[in-house]
Amino acid sequence: MASNPVEPAVERAPAHVRAIAPYSGGKPISEVAREYGLDESRIVKLASNENPLGMPESAKRAMLAAAADLGRYPDGNGFELKDALSRRLGVPQDWLTLGNGSNDVLELVAHALLQPGASAVYSQYSFAVYALATQATGARAIVVPAREHGHDLKAMRAAIADDTRIVFVANPNNPTGTFLPAAEIDAFLASVPPQVVVVLDEAYNEYLEPALRADAIAWVKRFPNLVLSRTFSKAYGLAGLRVGYSVAQPGITDLMNRVRQPFNVNSIAQAAAVAALADTEFLERSRRVNAEGLATLEKAFDALGLPYVKSYGNFVLVKVGDAAGLNQTLLRAGVIVRPVANYGLPEWLRISVGLPEENAAFLAALRAALGRT
Repeated sequence: MASNPVEPAVERAPAHVRAIAPYSGGKPISEVAREYGLDESRIVKLASNENPLGMPESAKRAMLAAAADLGRYPDGNGFELKDALSRRLGVPQDWLTLGNGSNDVLELVAHALLQPGASAVYSQYSFAVYALATQATGARAIVVPAREHGHDLKAMRAAIADDTRIVFVANPNNPTGTFLPAAEIDAFLASVPPQVVVVLDEAYNEYLEPALRADAIAWVKRFPNLVLSRTFSKAYGLAGLRVGYSVAQPGITDLMNRVRQPFNVNSIAQAAAVAALADTEFLERSRRVNAEGLATLEKAFDALGLPYVKSYGNFVLVKVGDAAGLNQTLLRAGVIVRPVANYGLPEWLRISVGLPEENAAFLAALRAALGRT
C-alpha cells in the first residue's frame, strides 16, 4: 500500500508551527453529557468565563432583525459598530479594529508585527493566546516569571530585548484574576521604548468596580505604541458570536487591517454588539451578579481552607491539590470547571462565576469530593 501522501508535506511545514499545542477550551456541556451519561439540563458549566446571564434580550432582538439580510456579506468595515464604539470611547473610527473575538485582535497584532528574529514579552501565568500567537509567527517568546501570580512590570520592562516588538499585558489577568493599579501601568507605558508595542488586554475590564477602572483610552491617546484590546464575550454576554475590538492610533490599526481577514465579524455579531453596547442596565446587572458570586465562592473557599488568588475578573483560581483527580470527580457529578495544568498550575482549578444556583451546585459537589459535606 502506498504511503500516506500527506506526511511529507506535514514534515515540511515550519517547525514552529508543528510545535504548537492547539488551544483547548473548556469542555462543552454536550461532550460531558455524552462522556459521563448525564442529562445536559443538569450539568453546570463554570469553565470558560462566560456570562451566566447569557445574552441580553436587546442583542437577541438585534440579531433577529439582522438575520433578514444574511444573503449579503457583512459590512467589512463594521461602520455601525465602529460608530457606536467611536461615540462611546471618544476616538475616531480609524483608531478601531474589529475582531472575531479579542483572540482575533491579539493574533492580528502578532501577525502585523512579529516574525522570525523578533521577540514578544509576556508574563508567566498569562493568557495562552499570547504564547500561541507568538509561536505561530516564528518569533521568540520571552516569558517573565510572575510575581504573586500576576505581572511583574519592572521585570517585564527589564526583559525587553533589542529584537522585542510586542509586550502583552493583561489587566485583569486570566487565568489568575490579578489586577494592576493604574499608576503602575502608567509608569510602565512611559518606560517602554517607542518602537515596542504594548498590547493591553482588558477582556475583563467591565467586571471591575468603577473606581478601579483606568482611563485606558487616555493612554492610547498619549502612547502611539499602545494597543488596547477588549471583548464583547464576557460581561456583554456575546461569547458565542465572537466580537472583539482594539483601540490604537492609526499607524498600528493600518497594519492590523493589512493582515485582517475580510468580513471577519459577521452581520449578526455586529448587530448584537451594537445593541449590547447600549444596554447599560444589562452590563451593570452582569457586574453585580459577578461581584456577589465572587464573594460567595471566596467565602466558601475560606471555610474549606482552600488557598485562592483574589480575583478581579469573573472567575477564581483556587488551589485544591490533586486538581486533575478532583476535576474528574466534579465532571462525574455534572460540574465543569477548568484545570490549568497547561499554565504550569497543576494543583489549581479555575472556577468561573455562575448564577447563585450554579455556584451552589459547584460548592456542594466540591464539598462532597473533598469529603467535607
